[in-house]
Amino acid sequence: MVDPNVLHIILLLLKTLSRRIDNYSTSSLIYCHTDKILDATSRQLAQNLIQLRKSQNLSQMALAERSQIPRSTISYIESGEGNPSLANLIKLASSLQVSLEELIKKPRPQIQYIPKDQVPSQWKSQSSIEIKKILPDPIEGMEIDKMRFDEKAIMKGTPHLPNTKEYFYVVSGKIRVYVNKERFDLSKGDVLAFPGNLKHAYENLNDKKQAEAFSVVVFSPDYY
Repeated sequence: MVDPNVLHIILLLLKTLSRRIDNYSTSSLIYCHTDKILDATSRQLAQNLIQLRKSQNLSQMALAERSQIPRSTISYIESGEGNPSLANLIKLASSLQVSLEELIKKPRPQIQYIPKDQVPSQWKSQSSIEIKKILPDPIEGMEIDKMRFDEKAIMKGTPHLPNTKEYFYVVSGKIRVYVNKERFDLSKGDVLAFPGNLKHAYENLNDKKQAEAFSVVVFSPDYY
């Protein structure tokens, strides 16, 4: 008969071993997943670098001289096997006059079709307002939203940094915009431009019909 104390120790050892195996398996999975991401990024970087270099009629040697990076390093990066430092990536992006994102990421398609049910939207339940994000890809320093107001819907705007401008264009209905202590009643086709850092709010004046408008916010350079 096995001593209960010995059996207890064996069970504890088995539990510890099981945890170590689980941790090892999890770490291995994370490592493999990360490794795949790095490989894909290296291949995409290689494709982008070759395309950008050739589009500017630069040889590897010419790019090496411009970026102050050895030609052998550029050749290695273009092979898809390289793992360049951040400093070299910045030098390459600067030499090719592109952003780091454009150098590393998959190129965006020139033409994008987005069905209406796939346009990102947000429903403000407390305000009864739907906001659709019109830009499929972010444009630095700008937001364009389409706003649909339910009957008598009211929403407070979010003040932005100083030097931000908002342009509010009414597509349908009648909307009242409050800016600080002033109010402006807008109809279809009207535009209101105001500093985005001021307190503001929107109100659909009709209690029987919805209203729609576009909000274009141009952020202050301090924002980005």
